[in-house]
Amino acid sequence: MAEKENSSEAPSLIPLLPEDVIIDILARVSRWEYPTLSLVSKQFRSLVASPELYARRSLLGCTEHCLYSALFEGEARLLHWYILCRKANGNRILVPIRSLPTLTFGESLVAVGSKIYVFGSGIAKTSAYYIDCRSHRVEPLPSMPVPISYIMADIIDEKIYIMGCLDKYESVLMFFNTKTHMWEPEILKPDMELRGERHQTFCGNYVHQSMVLADKMYLGLSPTRFSRVYDPAENIWREDDMDIMRSIKRATACVIDDMIYYYPRYDQDDDDILVVKYIQTYDPKRRCWGVVKGLRKLFSKMKKFWCEHTVNYGGKLALFYCKEVKNYRRGRDVESKGETWCVEISVERRQGGEIWGKVEWCGQVLVADSGVMNCLNVMV
Repeated sequence: MAEKENSSEAPSLIPLLPEDVIIDILARVSRWEYPTLSLVSKQFRSLVASPELYARRSLLGCTEHCLYSALFEGEARLLHWYILCRKANGNRILVPIRSLPTLTFGESLVAVGSKIYVFGSGIAKTSAYYIDCRSHRVEPLPSMPVPISYIMADIIDEKIYIMGCLDKYESVLMFFNTKTHMWEPEILKPDMELRGERHQTFCGNYVHQSMVLADKMYLGLSPTRFSRVYDPAENIWREDDMDIMRSIKRATACVIDDMIYYYPRYDQDDDDILVVKYIQTYDPKRRCWGVVKGLRKLFSKMKKFWCEHTVNYGGKLALFYCKEVKNYRRGRDVESKGETWCVEISVERRQGGEIWGKVEWCGQVLVADSGVMNCLNVMV
């Protein structure tokens, strides 16, 4: 009888603790438990959304990697936000975040710490804002200095580099300081001296792909397929002698520990979807291309899927696959639905420089007529 009385009184002990102590306890709990904890009481609901809790998580080193995905649904030209959540049984699921604004295909996204920066929104394509992923609040930023299209953005040393087209014949590079939340006064107009001659290689081109490798910004241009490198430390443009961006033009790629991991999606010369059975790599230090080994079983399982996106997920490689599933009745296709799967792969370099991968988790995360357009790794 006494044991029953003690168990019934236990839940009421925590609210009697000082709020600072409760925050210290909650900060050590996984963020995936917060939705359940918010149901305990109004106090808990307030605490799990408080800035103090996330500040304590950061101080204690208890922050976690979270994947935010931008998905298009059906024929709509808008993108909706989803977050990859971990279920109690260890599985994952993509959960929609209806409170966040929809995106358009022309906007560029950059993840910095616990924030996602969005550039190129609005009718004039000059609007900018950021999403605080700790509270899902949306905060406006100063408008972009000039309206540009075909926007690409990357982060290097707390500064976001935004590249885009003013018009058909002129491109610009702008800089946004994530500490001051102000635009730098300088606007560069790329026009490079290469091989001893003056070439306006950006003239008539747009940046179709970009990535940061060893604190340098690599740009792939279309339709010429030029590959160029911008070095912020020296404020100069260089030719990419390994033509990296041209090699991965038709691929989805990400960088982990200054190694490029990419998955070819289309044929280099046309739009035919490839059924690829390998993940390729590029090592800039060794200046060599390679393949991630140890994933034969994975690609055998996923042979009817196509890969839509790859992302660095806290040092692991995350791949999002999609496939269309058709239901037949009396030989007729009566319903088609899409499936989105996620694969998490840990990678390691072994003796001899070989890169090996190990599948940590693989499973279905969403059933819907949708596709993954972008995915960002955020720390919360």
